Amino acid sequence: MSRIPKLVLPAVVGGAAVLTAACSSGGGTGTPSYGASGATPSSSAPSGQAAPSGQSTGAVVAVAGSPLGQLLVDGSGRTLYLFEADTSTSSTCYGPCAQAWPPLLSTGTPTAGTGANAADLGTTTRNDGKAEVTYHGHPLYYYVGDTKAGDTTGQALNQFGAKWYVLAPSGDKIDNG
Repeated sequence: MSRIPKLVLPAVVGGAAVLTAACSSGGGTGTPSYGASGATPSSSAPSGQAAPSGQSTGAVVAVAGSPLGQLLVDGSGRTLYLFEADTSTSSTCYGPCAQAWPPLLSTGTPTAGTGANAADLGTTTRNDGKAEVTYHGHPLYYYVGDTKAGDTTGQALNQFGAKWYVLAPSGDKIDNG
């Protein structure tokens, strides 16, 4: 029987603890963290400031330029996507899908930022009772592979049964990239 040197076992156990902590850095929920505060983009107030006591904040949808053209972003500049499997204003993305493609949620009335059309904004109620923002009838999502404002790494990916696309200010998918 071979023996493991006394220094190797603590190093292996310590390394596993560090790896476990690093893999659960999203609060242990499996949901990614966005922004410096660790709050999801849909629940944070503009510029990372807290909402005044007793007041809810609505998600902001705006327009930003990108190599794909003008597209929809949240108030922090994070790219928003539509899911082609959503054939109405109701979301079909739950469970593992919603972990990879978190919905843009709002705790108040969504607001149109620069370039977005306020008349195209709305909400739909998800299975858990939370309000997901819609634009031109499409539920809106983030992609966990986008690590900073302006990223569009989810463009045209075929995941969870359909393709994902960024949206033009008109609310139509941008089918290039």
